[in-house]
Amino acid sequence: MKLAVLLLYAALLGGGWQATSADEDTLRAIEIDEFHRTIEPVLVASLDAEPRIAARAALAIGRTKRSEGAAPLRAHLAAADPSVRALVTYGLGLLGDGASAPQIRALARSDPNSAVRYAAVDALGRIAAANPPAATPDVAWTLLAVARSDADPVVRGHAAAQLDAFTKSEEAPRIAAALEQIEIRERDSGVRWHAAWMLFRGYAKFAGFGFLTRETHDRDELVRVETVRALGRRKELAAIAVVRPLLHDPSWHVQLEAGEALRRLMLEPPTQHLKVFPAGLHRPDVHAPPSTSEVPLPGTYEPNRAVATALPAAAPKAAAPEPQGFALGGPLLPRTASDLDGPTAGPHPRVLLRTTAGDVVVRLYPEWAPSTVANFLARVDDGYFDGNRWFRIVPDFVVQTGDPTNTGAGDPGYTIPAEENPIEQRTGVIAMGLDYENGAAKRDSAGTQFYVTLSPQLHLDRAFTVFGEIESGFNVLANLLESDKIESAKQIAAD
Repeated sequence: MKLAVLLLYAALLGGGWQATSADEDTLRAIEIDEFHRTIEPVLVASLDAEPRIAARAALAIGRTKRSEGAAPLRAHLAAADPSVRALVTYGLGLLGDGASAPQIRALARSDPNSAVRYAAVDALGRIAAANPPAATPDVAWTLLAVARSDADPVVRGHAAAQLDAFTKSEEAPRIAAALEQIEIRERDSGVRWHAAWMLFRGYAKFAGFGFLTRETHDRDELVRVETVRALGRRKELAAIAVVRPLLHDPSWHVQLEAGEALRRLMLEPPTQHLKVFPAGLHRPDVHAPPSTSEVPLPGTYEPNRAVATALPAAAPKAAAPEPQGFALGGPLLPRTASDLDGPTAGPHPRVLLRTTAGDVVVRLYPEWAPSTVANFLARVDDGYFDGNRWFRIVPDFVVQTGDPTNTGAGDPGYTIPAEENPIEQRTGVIAMGLDYENGAAKRDSAGTQFYVTLSPQLHLDRAFTVFGEIESGFNVLANLLESDKIESAKQIAAD
């Protein structure tokens, strides 16, 4: 089978790109190589094919995490097509290739295409985190320069979020001061909350206390959220007086974070499992049942309210889908930074999660995560998720499910490969859970457990596979407790 695929692939490379079916066969062969973490000569040769093929090949090489893929990717950093340059750059970031850092720094600051610049700052962050000798001051100041002045706010925000590798460096106090200035001077709300998130995540102890106090009154909800998080990391008792009034903030996100910050400041353990709502929390309203565009496909949905209180059934037998049958999604031809931080144009598969708190519609992105989406839809179709409890709910962090044992320790008996992608883990993304080993997420350990982010969790970007986003029903997630369950999961019409 492998030999046949390679022969077909080689013939396609030599015969031009006249037939759409030939393109699809080539993309399928690339997916098979990625799935098996192999770099065949024909995969490398695909970097010289037309952009749709070359861009996908670059991503596949990066996802193999094989060091021998770095040299061919470096050779294509100057590709004429910006989509190819972007995914070649992103692929080098996945490989943690320190040798490419100087070239990537130049792309981050001067490439004319925003998709390439977004991929470049992403790659610099990954390289600096994976390869400490590459975490030089020059890289830090490149990221800050982009965060201050890039023409695209999507790039500016993403650059600010890549500075976590420098928190223990001599540059840390100056980086914190620069992030403060971005928050003060920046007009785009997205860039401002990214800077606030980075201050919380890595530089809270260097931030000015007066600055943080002022930012708790910011008009932007997410800036307040991240500022409260930062205050929670301080050891000053004065922070308690600043945070306590935010228990009555108009935003339920801020209220929850204020409660958790106070726990931390008073040396109490954080809430790891939300079983009751805090007193005074003004949760958002849960809307009515889904509209006519959010109903299961004909003949596939029979509600069963009894599932909500039933004991967990034995997990149905399941098998991981094989790459020969994946739906590959639309072509990955990102022309702007926003194209790298979201889905391609066109319809996408959707799933209705009917929960005991209300209905949630999830839109899936097979173009970025074909294996993950195929696995998720297969388990939806065989009823695997029906009756699953939301076994892990952490306030304003994530809600997690996908384990029929309802313990958080169950799995389907198989794993699927990781499909890292450049979509940020902002509020409302759906991603796969992973096992942990020695305190770190274990790659390629996903099965069926998945989570949805309740607020931005950008520190998860580098290890966890995003495969969709909440399309409607996000307020339902804010009303979930760990006693709630998925009554049923059903496919609905693509959109």
